Amino acid sequence: MAGGGVESGAPGKRAHLYEHKFTYYFAFTCLVGALGGSLFGYDLGVSGGVTSMDDFLKEFFPDVYTRKHEHLNETDYCKYDNQVLTLFTSSLYFSALVMTFFASFLTKKKGRKASIIAGALSFLAGAILNAAAKNIAMLIIGRVLLGGGIGFGNQAVPLYLSEMAPAKNRGAVNQLFQFTTCAGILIANLVNYFTDKIHPHGWRISLGLAGVPAILMLFGGIFCAETPNSLVEQGRLDEARKVLEKVRGTKNVDAEFEDLKEASEEARAVTSPFSTLLKRKYRPQLIIGALGIPAFQQLTGNNSILFYAPVIFQSLGFGANAALFSSFITNGALLVATVISMFLVDKFGRRKFFLEAGFEMICCMIITAVVLALEFGHGKELGKGTSALLVIVIFLFVLAYGRSWGPLGWLVPSELFPLEIRSAAQSIVVCVNMIFTALVAQLFLLSLCHLKYGIFLLFAALIVFMSCFVFFLLPETKKVPIEEIYLLFENHWFWKNVVREGSEQDLKPAAAV
Repeated sequence: MAGGGVESGAPGKRAHLYEHKFTYYFAFTCLVGALGGSLFGYDLGVSGGVTSMDDFLKEFFPDVYTRKHEHLNETDYCKYDNQVLTLFTSSLYFSALVMTFFASFLTKKKGRKASIIAGALSFLAGAILNAAAKNIAMLIIGRVLLGGGIGFGNQAVPLYLSEMAPAKNRGAVNQLFQFTTCAGILIANLVNYFTDKIHPHGWRISLGLAGVPAILMLFGGIFCAETPNSLVEQGRLDEARKVLEKVRGTKNVDAEFEDLKEASEEARAVTSPFSTLLKRKYRPQLIIGALGIPAFQQLTGNNSILFYAPVIFQSLGFGANAALFSSFITNGALLVATVISMFLVDKFGRRKFFLEAGFEMICCMIITAVVLALEFGHGKELGKGTSALLVIVIFLFVLAYGRSWGPLGWLVPSELFPLEIRSAAQSIVVCVNMIFTALVAQLFLLSLCHLKYGIFLLFAALIVFMSCFVFFLLPETKKVPIEEIYLLFENHWFWKNVVREGSEQDLKPAAAV
């Protein structure tokens, strides 16, 4: 079969002895950690809406404003093709991919909590600067600071949630990040819908309100606990044990605490985690978790829709308010799908969600391409029936993405890596994710202009490829303790040979001595 599996009570391990109960302390720490997703989500949702607002375009991009209104009564794939305009969106993600390496150092040395606080401060500064922007330079600098917040937050928050969560509930807990991301997107769309009617500075309100989740995360981060894993890694054993007892709701944490200490001892032996990640025995984690999944998450095409939903709908002939309202509907689907995934991912598993939703996404992309090929272009507006069909298909696509590649794109990488390379690996995850996010943000409108409906066929082909990647290479990780994930690869039909050869290579120098 394509994916191997190991139950949590594997021989020679202590996972079957782990105990936990629900506590309000645990709930608070996870809620604070998940607020990091709201920063990412609000920015995803607000950018596309702001870049379609007339007042914003008149002040910063008058050429785009003129072109938009010259073609008000016709549809045009190229209406918003402006690389400086897309740089407003993508500059944040280029900044985030650089800052994640600074976040890796801080996360490892000072803990996950420190990176969460640093991310909140940077994001708050960026929100203030964007709201007060008088020129494009201020906009871009503000976006760079927002990117710093995303880089720190996305590096630390998925780790924080995975390490705080009990193994049996890790999927649902980690998806709080995606849930708050989706909530942020939805709120941003709602804000844009109303601020679009406030002239001439409604867009400033939209951008400035990004400071609200940053403030919540800042104060929450100050009062939340550090993860037991990080405290053990820093040598603060007594404090780590106390936190573990509080988040698990029991004094009987001996088995889990011993596993954490053993993992920490192995981690201390690693002096260069980035070079260690390149070793053959970590090849599955590198290829699947650090490179494949974060890149594929962006290549599904969903974030293109999230970035530019109002712009896309306006380009396809929807009015300004109708475009914002349609994007609000599609982002509502994203939030609903994430709730579905939170409740079911630990029951049905990661692989089934990836594969089932992938099939639906392929069908939706093909239908969208066919409809546009037959009905769109030549200066004619889409009919009401065709427009409604497109909204429904995009709604179904987002619904599928929202329970698969959206949340699982963060969950699966965060649970694959052993402690000794976890912080470094998460930096690679965020870096790869941000590289592809930035590229998609920068190139999507250009691609839409030149490839037209073919861009959706391209996304369909990419989803076929990534579904095959998951089917053949990703083992099921549900309910497997995070410190025992490596056992999955030792028993996987393909990876077991790679991992064993890597372990043998690592032992040769020791044997020679």
